[in-house]
Amino acid sequence: MSAGTTYLDRAEIRALAERSNLMGAALVAHCWAVIMAGLALFAIWPNPVTFLLAVMLIGSRQLGLAILMHEAAHNALFKSRRLNDLVGEWLCGRPILAELGSYRHYHLQHHRFTQTDKDPDLALSAKFPTSRASLRRKFTRDLTGQTGTKQFLGQIMMSIRLAGDRDAIEAAEAEFASALKAPELWKSLPVFLGVIVAMGLVGEWWWGLAFWLLPYLTWFQFVLRVRNIAEHGAVEQSDNPLQNVRTTRAGWIARTFLAPYWVNYHLEHHMVMHVPCWRLPSMHRALLAKGIGPQMRLAAGYGAAMKEAGW
Repeated sequence: MSAGTTYLDRAEIRALAERSNLMGAALVAHCWAVIMAGLALFAIWPNPVTFLLAVMLIGSRQLGLAILMHEAAHNALFKSRRLNDLVGEWLCGRPILAELGSYRHYHLQHHRFTQTDKDPDLALSAKFPTSRASLRRKFTRDLTGQTGTKQFLGQIMMSIRLAGDRDAIEAAEAEFASALKAPELWKSLPVFLGVIVAMGLVGEWWWGLAFWLLPYLTWFQFVLRVRNIAEHGAVEQSDNPLQNVRTTRAGWIARTFLAPYWVNYHLEHHMVMHVPCWRLPSMHRALLAKGIGPQMRLAAGYGAAMKEAGW
């Protein structure tokens, strides 16, 4: 039984959990359209500012692809499991070197045991709050590509070591899923490289390296960390669904560069995990209408969430 049934009646939950193939397709199309818009921005006005904006936009949509793969993992992106698996795998997961099946298995464990000793994500959130210096070091490593490069090289080495060893692959899946990485890199690498090649064919030869690999190694890693901290960093380690996860308010700038596709409504997502992301604002309003807003862990913005984590 989901935590949401404590606060919402079943009819409300059924209405909120209604999925839409049209909306699912629109979200995936929008994500890729923003990626192309980032390229177009630089193509039309090539200068250092538009280059930086393109990297940030595309990196944020790489997170967007991860969020939509997450939707598919909950079978919330489309009405059918087949469509969720097909689109979530090949248009969302593989282009960012992630793998839907291993992520789904790992992530459902996180939902089942949120902020308890059995939560596979607990190691990511238990270190917060921390010091501002520690956060600054983490963010610097992310934005300079150190985190992404280290993970990418580690993924290559792990894939070589795991080649043909099914038991070892399964044992490594949780570690990689926590970082949105496919344990068998070679299944996703052709798609990842295909995006790089396609961008090079659309524009200059180096566009794929600058506008897919570079965002992946830098801005994507940064926003992925910010999102993880905002969701479960410095929250209550308990089974209280109103306090063991955080919802963060996000304006249009945050939604553009940090938190696409309503990912900021994380408390609501944990309440009823199969509610589609685009219905989470309605769920948020429904919960507030019940008068439980003062009991919910809410942050006024991502800056406020980072302050709670130690910034």
